[in-house]
Amino acid sequence: MTNDITNIEFGRDDEYEQSLRPKFLKEFIGQDSFISNLKVYIEAAKRRKEPLDHILLSGPPGLGKTTLASVIANEMNVNFKSTSAPVLEKSGDIAAILTDIEKGDVFFIDEIHRLRRNIEEILYSAMEDFSIDVIIGQGPSAKSLKINIEPFTLIGATTRSGMISSPLRGRFGINENLDYYDKNDMKKILKRSGNILGITIDDKAADALSECSRGTPRVANRLLKRVRDFAQIEGIGKISEEITKSSLNRLNIDNLGLNKIDIRLLKTMIENYEGGPVGAKTLAISLGEDPDTIEEVYEPYLIQLGFIKRTSRGRVATKKAYLHLGLDYIVKEETLFSDEL
Repeated sequence: MTNDITNIEFGRDDEYEQSLRPKFLKEFIGQDSFISNLKVYIEAAKRRKEPLDHILLSGPPGLGKTTLASVIANEMNVNFKSTSAPVLEKSGDIAAILTDIEKGDVFFIDEIHRLRRNIEEILYSAMEDFSIDVIIGQGPSAKSLKINIEPFTLIGATTRSGMISSPLRGRFGINENLDYYDKNDMKKILKRSGNILGITIDDKAADALSECSRGTPRVANRLLKRVRDFAQIEGIGKISEEITKSSLNRLNIDNLGLNKIDIRLLKTMIENYEGGPVGAKTLAISLGEDPDTIEEVYEPYLIQLGFIKRTSRGRVATKKAYLHLGLDYIVKEETLFSDEL
């Protein structure tokens, strides 16, 4: 085990998750437009014998940002170093990583929007000039020492691209927002994962799981593993449509993939706040959740479904949300907003 800054120790379920991750672009399903362009970028960089340009990947959790970073390192045949922005506290933390990088290595920073300012400023020269300035000593006798580092590729991942500063964003040559996956791609991912996990999943079962996987491979694989448990213990060792629907019902997952918290969030907006508008912090207090979790984990999918609208005065539950919950919808003047937050 290496230092805590660049190493993650996986538990048993995470080991399974790791085994489901594609290792090369030919195994990666979905994000077709970006993957097509990425193949060109990688091949061009390899022909020039240069590191790939720095890449910023944005989008909701679970869409494959970390996986893509690892795949890129494999395609470039270089080392893959990863960390998360919140653990980089001191200048020495980032300096230790950057001075240990070999030529062409991929350095992945998750949650890059949470970088501290002092760390971000060190990255500026590292990304552009492949050098870092290290302060030696303290007070009036302190000196700045420039250290050259090997050319490398920084890949940043974020769920909150709007929080990244302009100077940092401008240093990424490739900027891509990952989309939710369509049902056909989700079905392919489920079939692939079923093969890796050694269990058969029929077409109708794959259709049912893809419908409620929120367009997110991480969710799909998690549900697949839980349905596999029910199929092996209470079924015939095969994932059928019947065992899938029964398992999802026991997991409190509805046909659109909404879970208990999603339903609670919508009902809280409708029953406690008359459908809104209501702020994320107020919702978080009512649900006992963190505001960032509301905004980064639950809201994006509910917005995609058209169940929530963000307005200049807060979140509003739409007619679709009422109908999905089987509630009567009454048009109120307060809900007629169109300005996005």
